[in-house]
Amino acid sequence: MLSLKEKVVAITGIGSPDHPKGNGRAIAELFAAQGGFIEGLDIQENEGQRTTRAILSAGGRCNLIVGDVTDETLVDTWIEAIISQHGRIDILVNNVGQSERMSPANVDSDVWKAQIDLNLNSAMMTSRAAIPHMVEQGGGVILNVSSIAASRYLGKPQIAYSAAKAALQQYTKTSAIILARQQIRMNCIQAGLMHTAMVQRMADKYADGDYEGFVKKRHEQVPMGRMGTAQDVAHAALFLVSDEASYITGTELVVDGGVTASIQS
Repeated sequence: MLSLKEKVVAITGIGSPDHPKGNGRAIAELFAAQGGFIEGLDIQENEGQRTTRAILSAGGRCNLIVGDVTDETLVDTWIEAIISQHGRIDILVNNVGQSERMSPANVDSDVWKAQIDLNLNSAMMTSRAAIPHMVEQGGGVILNVSSIAASRYLGKPQIAYSAAKAALQQYTKTSAIILARQQIRMNCIQAGLMHTAMVQRMADKYADGDYEGFVKKRHEQVPMGRMGTAQDVAHAALFLVSDEASYITGTELVVDGGVTASIQS
């Protein structure tokens, strides 16, 4: 079950430190272990190479392209290179995302646009490049990693991020219906408070470097008493892209330890 044997999988943002892992790395490693051939894109070469080496050393298959997923030309070139190498693209995972804090009264226009580019437009561009090939080959799967910030206020002034992720989910739903007859499935994961590599950077930026205190606070916000891990996101992702989920499209799977259910709209 949940086999990805010989499937070609394109994943954005696969790089991360060894511990704690980022969502993209965990997804890439799990998908490779299930037999997929990973074609990764990451802007950080060192971290992307860490993931690539880990997959190769475990007997998996992975190729890394270093580049910016918000670069339209690079995205098109990346997808075309995958098609040239493999002749197909079975699964696309749009994993990149990052939040900047800003309130409605002090929006920095450049930061706002950069947030929309990274959290929304990147998924549009990779999907736009991959969809014609999926149509030609008779189907495919696109999975977008969103956030519970798309549907709930989480106590942080991250309006650009929230707006972009909400738009990503509606883009996914609408596109899924348009593409359903071409046997292309599109879904979202709504990730909650995850204990990934990003937490250290957030603690440095928003908690004066108090990593332990920041982690404790995030654990306490979750009804289950702990943040999730990148592996939690990866296992949800594996189900949604697998043949076992072949009748699931245009929806989102919430992976948040109960946070969304405990916060009023």
